[in-house]
Amino acid sequence: MTVPTYATLVSEPLMVLADSAFVGHLGVAELAGLGIAGSVVSLLVGLSVFLAYGTTATVGRRLGAGDRPGALGAGIDGMALGLMLGAALGVGVAVLAGEIPRWYGATDAVARAAASYLRIVGFSLPGALVVLAATGVLRGLQDTRTPLVVAVSANLLNIALNATLIYGAGLGIAGAALGTTLAQSAAAVVLGGAVLRTARAAGVAPGVHPGPILAAARSGSWLVIRSASLQGAIVAATATATRLGPSALAAHQVTNALWTFLCYALDAIAIACQALIGNRLGAGEIAETRAIMGRSIGWGLAFGVVTAAALALVRPALGPLFTPDPSVQGFLLGSVLLLAAIVPVGAVVFVLDGVLIGAGDARYLALANSIATACFLPMTAFVPGDAGGLVWLWVAYGGYMCVRGVTLVVRARTDAWLRVGA
Repeated sequence: MTVPTYATLVSEPLMVLADSAFVGHLGVAELAGLGIAGSVVSLLVGLSVFLAYGTTATVGRRLGAGDRPGALGAGIDGMALGLMLGAALGVGVAVLAGEIPRWYGATDAVARAAASYLRIVGFSLPGALVVLAATGVLRGLQDTRTPLVVAVSANLLNIALNATLIYGAGLGIAGAALGTTLAQSAAAVVLGGAVLRTARAAGVAPGVHPGPILAAARSGSWLVIRSASLQGAIVAATATATRLGPSALAAHQVTNALWTFLCYALDAIAIACQALIGNRLGAGEIAETRAIMGRSIGWGLAFGVVTAAALALVRPALGPLFTPDPSVQGFLLGSVLLLAAIVPVGAVVFVLDGVLIGAGDARYLALANSIATACFLPMTAFVPGDAGGLVWLWVAYGGYMCVRGVTLVVRARTDAWLRVGA
């Protein structure tokens, strides 16, 4: 299951990387505007992750009780809730598209580009949230193939639409937003259709009862708080990069897109770790649980070191891939080098996140991540506004990751999270 899960996870950040590469060749202001717009979309989707938690938990629990129709009914409820919430958020983003970039302190050119993207991409949110819920249902049904095929297809469609709409139709950054919206919506239709067909075959009557999903989401509220604190750090970093100027913000967008891709890749190890840790703790095998944690950290650290070395080696070639602008390329040389230094630390952090999620230690994760974000926010205030500011921003972000790492290692060395049994 790990390979399909990995491919599905990295699909979304690959879409962001493709957008960055296409938009980056339109100009600095457009790439910088994408950085702000992407931060907004990431925040809203990240805060809506309760759909995945709540739907997966409810579906899994009902399947475990032998109630397959009830599980599928809960999946339909989750998708309906995602559709309604996504529509409300999409309208809100479209209405406020002209104001949001100003909240980040964007220049006029960057604000126009960001607003142009947001007015259209806001309407991708219903599809994005339906995909979250539908993927949770299908994983609960042990179907990892369908989300994988849809994720890969949506990426290919997004790339084709980007090329056609940005350059062929001459729509610029608005074309990138339209391509993303169409690709996300198509993915939602296919995944949602798969769930509905399965439900119809099981004799599930149509209807919407979101109460159980919301109840399950409330039980996972600590994980939602964790996600909110992570998104808060990302928004703060983007706002700080905005005040450094368009070129620095454009370079930050590319660096952050690379980091997001690597985060999701590391998440594949963390997700596999979650299942193994939960299984062994359920069986009461503490020694084997710690052994799994040790092996997982080793695999994650090896991945991190190899990835860091690769980033350091290829960074001179990354700039021209995303932008022809020499100033942005210059910023990227420094920020990507810092990113390479952060990756091994991030590898340990993500694996230990998976360990503690698998152990059901969500409350500690929420508190630990909130502490790390609280430490990071004042760090951003000391980032200088000169040419070296972007490097110092990523130094500060590295400090944030180190705080997360310390809090997780301290917890992992204790026995407080080793709660055995069902």
